[in-house]
Amino acid sequence: MPVYALEIIVVALGILMLMLDAFAKLEDKRSIAWLGMLGLIVVFGLLFRVEMPDAEAAKASFWNFYSPTGGLSLYFKGIAVLTTIIVLIMAADHSPVIVSNTANPEPGAHPQAGLGEFFALPLFACAGLMWMASANNLVSIFVSLELVTITFYVLVAYMRRNVGSLEAGVKYLILGALSTGFLVYGFAWLFGITGSMDLGEIKTALADSSVNPTAALFAFALILVAMAFKVGAAPFHMWVPDVYQGAPTPITAFLSVGSKAAGFVVFIRLSGMFLSSEFLVGKVSMILGVIAVLTLLIGNLVAIPQKNFKRLLAYSSIAHAGFLIMALACSPKVSKAGESLSPTNVIAFYLGAYLLMTLLAFLVMTTVRRRVSGEDFDAYKGLAKRSPFLAFALLISMASLAGIPLTAGFFGKLFVFTLAVQDSQWVLLTVGLIGAAAGFYYYLKIVASMYLEKAEGSETVANYAISIPARIAMIILIVAIIAAGVMPNLIFGLL
Repeated sequence: MPVYALEIIVVALGILMLMLDAFAKLEDKRSIAWLGMLGLIVVFGLLFRVEMPDAEAAKASFWNFYSPTGGLSLYFKGIAVLTTIIVLIMAADHSPVIVSNTANPEPGAHPQAGLGEFFALPLFACAGLMWMASANNLVSIFVSLELVTITFYVLVAYMRRNVGSLEAGVKYLILGALSTGFLVYGFAWLFGITGSMDLGEIKTALADSSVNPTAALFAFALILVAMAFKVGAAPFHMWVPDVYQGAPTPITAFLSVGSKAAGFVVFIRLSGMFLSSEFLVGKVSMILGVIAVLTLLIGNLVAIPQKNFKRLLAYSSIAHAGFLIMALACSPKVSKAGESLSPTNVIAFYLGAYLLMTLLAFLVMTTVRRRVSGEDFDAYKGLAKRSPFLAFALLISMASLAGIPLTAGFFGKLFVFTLAVQDSQWVLLTVGLIGAAAGFYYYLKIVASMYLEKAEGSETVANYAISIPARIAMIILIVAIIAAGVMPNLIFGLL
């Protein structure tokens, strides 16, 4: 089966889910989510069976838009698929909240009207994320990126009877449209400078001594604004806390993991064209270093006083973007030195680990949210007594996010710091260590609330019934976090 068939299957599955929602008489529309999960599990299995085009077929014009290379692109497709599967599990568990916050159905309408679209739309976002992983041309990058972004515009504001969700949707729409304008303008400058939209040809043109460095750096600045917005990097991070807090919890998880991973694979490819040019590499790496420092400081330090768990994870997302950009800023010297840890592999490992620990946290949050109306830390007081399993799952997630040894997050940060040492980036290393130290405080603050504080009210363990798919997903994520923390080659092997 050709590699591009994966996206076709995902889109067809999304359309099938919409058709079932429109025409099938379903008493419980959560069955649409189960269908999507089963289909995506099959797609994930097919990732290991796809065929790449031969040398003759790869010369066709189609492959100028879709990268036929395996390895990294298939790895990020896997991240997109796994994220969407877990998001559908969370969406099914979160469905009572969605139904209560959407418009009342008309007389005679299904009591779960509108829920089917909430399950189907993530499939189209998943297809866009997969296309982003293989985008090899400025046109295909833009089209796939906008497919993802427009889908998220709808999903973020989906709870139309919730003021916070509507506010988040409007902010995301306005700022997202603005960042898209910067991206298109940057692409236009790149095309004007190089005369091509193919990433390989642009890379060759930028490495030529005849390139205008001022025009090239201006194009990079425009693209950087857009990509920094997409991955939540400072100073273009202002939308992240409000959107994460207002969006439905499963969509917040999708934004935090899937969108960030796909954004970084595009970021790697676009910045790599400039970093490979000896005429531009010095200034580009310096700019990336400054962005990394700002992102690390803002993300970690502003997370400390947060009392809302969603906003805490929002600033956590910003902080982790700082660590990833820190690895990207170390690319030039490290890549030339031929070290075993390449920045691309380190970023891929970090994003894989980030998927495991962040989705685990959101799974716990979704389960707690079904029984508790708020998302502040007070909802997690005494959770260890009310539900020991949920408390343990959140403990593993927070420990990994903080970078405690024997978790996947520890090796993610260790590899980034190793790159900084190899590249003699001492300022970046110092700021990264400060950020990691701050992370210990605000991540373990929620752990202390679960284990050391008493619960408010008279809630019991029975109040936290965990669905079978959610429990299975949590167990798998816990085992994967610990396994990758002991044997990091488990993730590197997938590359």
